[in-house]
Amino acid sequence: MSKHDEKFIAHLKSLKERDRGALATLRHSLAFAPGTYPQAFPYVERFAGVDSHERDARRLALYAVAGLFARHPAQASASFATAFGELMRRRGSASIEKRFLALLGADAENVFEYLKQAISLLAADGPGCNYAQLLNDLSSWLNPNLHEQRDRLRQRWARDFYRALRSVSETENTLTE
Repeated sequence: MSKHDEKFIAHLKSLKERDRGALATLRHSLAFAPGTYPQAFPYVERFAGVDSHERDARRLALYAVAGLFARHPAQASASFATAFGELMRRRGSASIEKRFLALLGADAENVFEYLKQAISLLAADGPGCNYAQLLNDLSSWLNPNLHEQRDRLRQRWARDFYRALRSVSETENTLTE
């Protein structure tokens, strides 16, 4: 993660602490395509950079992560995929795995919809995730020129998700032996 990613997440954390109205605005921005809700501009646009165009992958990822963070402002060290795997482990629900697999199959046009659903599930009773890493990952996912990198990202997310499941079941097996 870059220092810029960390600064942006620190900014979101400070909004959480001092400006609940800003978080409400960012949550409301989830009802719109990333980067199209003008009321969210004061909180995000300064991090987009002066040269970014309206469909710039990095800019869209900033807006998406801002809204997702506002919905579930629980920052953690675990990746999004690990947190989602932990949620599946806790709930024991096969529908969570199906949602995750659908997310992995998403393209740049609909990945945001799947992420909104996933973050809503995490917000209900799941752990937080590393939003700086999610920002970096989503920037790659939304970039139309990074097909190979997007495939590697999907593979990493799958490994993280299933390792979160496996690590606990292996620990449980060790304890019962």
